Amino acid sequence: MSSQDESSPKPEHRRPSTATAPGLASEDDAAVLAKLGYKQELRRNFTMIEVFGIAFSIMGLLPSIASTLSYSIPAGPVGMVWGWFLASGMIFIVGLAMADLGSAMPTSGGLYWWTHFFSSPATRNPLSFLVGYSNTLGLVGGLCSIDYGFSLMFLSVIVIARDGNWTPSNGTIYGVFLATVLCHGVFASTLSKIMGKLQTVFVAMNFILIFATIIALPIGKHQRNDGHYIFAQVENLTTWPTGWAFMLSWLSPIWTIGAFDSCVHMSEEAANATKAVPYGILMSIGSCWLFGFILLIVIAACIDPNLSNVDPGSFGQPMAQIYYDALGKHGALGLMALLMIVQFLMGLSITVAASRQAWAFSRDGALPFSTFFRPISKKFGYIPLRTIWGCVFLAAILGLLCLIASAAAQALFSLAVAGNNLAWGTPIFARLVWGQKKFKPGPFYTGDRLSAPIGWIAIIFLIFGIVLACIPLDGPDPTPQTMNYTVVINCSVWGGALAYYYIDARKWFTGPKITLDTDSLTERQEKAIREEGLEVEKLKPVLSKDHEAGAGMEALSGEGAEDVR
Repeated sequence: MSSQDESSPKPEHRRPSTATAPGLASEDDAAVLAKLGYKQELRRNFTMIEVFGIAFSIMGLLPSIASTLSYSIPAGPVGMVWGWFLASGMIFIVGLAMADLGSAMPTSGGLYWWTHFFSSPATRNPLSFLVGYSNTLGLVGGLCSIDYGFSLMFLSVIVIARDGNWTPSNGTIYGVFLATVLCHGVFASTLSKIMGKLQTVFVAMNFILIFATIIALPIGKHQRNDGHYIFAQVENLTTWPTGWAFMLSWLSPIWTIGAFDSCVHMSEEAANATKAVPYGILMSIGSCWLFGFILLIVIAACIDPNLSNVDPGSFGQPMAQIYYDALGKHGALGLMALLMIVQFLMGLSITVAASRQAWAFSRDGALPFSTFFRPISKKFGYIPLRTIWGCVFLAAILGLLCLIASAAAQALFSLAVAGNNLAWGTPIFARLVWGQKKFKPGPFYTGDRLSAPIGWIAIIFLIFGIVLACIPLDGPDPTPQTMNYTVVINCSVWGGALAYYYIDARKWFTGPKITLDTDSLTERQEKAIREEGLEVEKLKPVLSKDHEAGAGMEALSGEGAEDVR
């Protein structure tokens, strides 16, 4: 790029074309993204309520509770009710720590981008690489677990209709699972233009199901359990100590309220992202905390006190048994059908979120075949079509665990917990240990006094959640049929990602790349980049960033980005 004479006027107020992105985003939103080094490539179709909607619809409160009752029922009503309340409170703290980061730096690849930005020079590349893979796997694991839960619900409706005189095989379960994943791929590819609006519909259907259950169960169940049973009855259907059985009940809310990072992954499609992302995170967690607590009180009031009759029950699904006991065959069929539909919509929403994280990671060249997955499909509405189907294909492979045994299939649930917890905790840790001085708050901020303590509490809880996710549910002496395979899968992914990095990727992976058009940078931006020792390439033209000093984005987002604003 040519330099200008000192006496000539400097184009300090020149707006990069990559920041304005006509037709895709407002100038303000595109400018925020430009500060992070990225041009606007996705269309911003999502309002704040719709960003909340995609997280809340992925959480799918009642279907998720139904899918994970096998974690909480063994600890009795105390595990169901108080386990939910306490764990949800801790998750809200994690959400606060995430909201601080999401408001300051909203980008689709936020978790690994933040890790790279805040980490020390020696750790930023391997940690960023690890977080990107862990988060991608966690989201695909979430898709697998949601669609596996849908398969069980779908088949339980058939079992109820046949009065319990049929038992689906593992092959049948996988067949339904595979068909469901493929349907989600088709819908995520073809409904992009209305996907934001659909989230409002999904939220409405969630609340219809929640209120229908809260009203119908107590009316249908004539002999309800008393307050002492609901709030103080302790059970232990495992061979673990009673206290540990209670802690394992936390896995239900940990898995259920585990999609709030989808707000981050949708940030490049959100209008006013610096506010939409943090408030979407906190609104989705808070809603699940409150309504989940109410739902579980109602469920505990109406459940058969002989819990072994409910888990797994006559229909292979605890919630189906609870509906059947309270409402009879036809009532159970009606509510399970609605439950099943909402669960299906959850899978569609997480397919969208997972594909955005995978696309962001491929944009920075970290995924295998990144050049293949990187392109955006303009024909289908400016969406990452190839990463949608990449996620679908990976989910189909992971879903083969359904063919082994139910315990192996349960690893799909824990896989999402462990993978996401590591991906959430690492950037928070990096900010507190190495990058606190580089952190510049966005419109949402918990404050100088509270932000760091909140972050440390979040890290401790996330580590504890990873341990929980790897523990066999039935007891300390698992058999091959009752083993929790999460530790095998996650350690293989984490170890494989690090091995891949140190063997090969360290030679070429330098972290997030600047995708701004070099010809549109102002002279001051150009000077700041060169002072940081960043190499300017003329490929299409694109800047490739070493990011070794860790302050390149600060320089770009400081003086130069003021011009963009």
